[in-house]
Amino acid sequence: MSNQDLIKKYTVPVPRYTSYPTVPYWDEATFEYETWIDTLKKSFAESNSKEGLSLYIHLPFCENMCTFCGCNKRITKNHDVENPYIEAILKEWALYCNILDEKPIIKEIHLGGGTPTFFSPGNLKILLEHILCDAIVPDEHEFGFEGHPMNTTHAHLKTLFDLGFNRVSFGMQDSDPEVQRVIHRIQPQAHVIQVVDWAREIGYESINLDLVYGLPLQDMCKMAHTIQDAMALRPDRIAFYSYAHVPWIKGNGQRGFNDEDIPKDDKKRQLYETGKHLLYENDYHEIGMDHFALKTDSLFKSFEDGKLHRNFMGYSSSKTQLMIGLGVSSISDSWYSF
Repeated sequence: MSNQDLIKKYTVPVPRYTSYPTVPYWDEATFEYETWIDTLKKSFAESNSKEGLSLYIHLPFCENMCTFCGCNKRITKNHDVENPYIEAILKEWALYCNILDEKPIIKEIHLGGGTPTFFSPGNLKILLEHILCDAIVPDEHEFGFEGHPMNTTHAHLKTLFDLGFNRVSFGMQDSDPEVQRVIHRIQPQAHVIQVVDWAREIGYESINLDLVYGLPLQDMCKMAHTIQDAMALRPDRIAFYSYAHVPWIKGNGQRGFNDEDIPKDDKKRQLYETGKHLLYENDYHEIGMDHFALKTDSLFKSFEDGKLHRNFMGYSSSKTQLMIGLGVSSISDSWYSF
């Protein structure tokens, strides 16, 4: 069977998230609270002292709707929602802490969304200080967050860095103005350059840029230009995601353009191949599905050593048996992918 035949065979939707079981296979009829508690406590006892745990915090608010987005989010410009949401997250964390028999060792934190930088630096500090005061942070840890270039400030980056954050991922998506307009993500490249420069100056160890292929109105020329704009910033990592067009699941948000505007099948595959070829030319190495890294990045080193790990938060250079998610009760509605 040729490579092209294999590509056509396996070009099918798969679960987006790496939680298990994925949403289509949840069996609420047989789920028992006591069994879940026992499993949580057992996993914590087995792994906390050896490898710590990972913590994912979902911050769902966005000021504007990006029409390519398949995430669980709430669109609002009312920042009064920040405080009650933080209170709810901290109550959830307290429930976990009351179950666990000792202080958790938090090896990984990831702030996802939505737009985590929707929250003010001061409120993010309140949230994280309350969580970390009930935990132990080892010297070797990975704390990262997703930053929107249009609202991530120097204060956001400095506040989180001072709290131990050493990784940041900026959603660049596409640098072409026409594509940005149709996906409702107006984002001048100057803003991306600014936040990357700030992160480097402050001292972040790893900077990632998210790019998306298969967006409406994308073509080979636009895709190549976006990759070149990203390469000019020399991020440590690149996440090169496939756009999932599923308006029947995500509602009207993905109906801001015509279906014929979306590259499909061979055209979409060519966009990916164009991007991958340019990444290879610029010394980025494919370390897993959708992800590329420079040789100097910890993900590549873990890949080379056979220690690369993938969990609900994505690829990691280390493994934790237990991952706790806060604010994720409905996040996994987006189980689809390509």
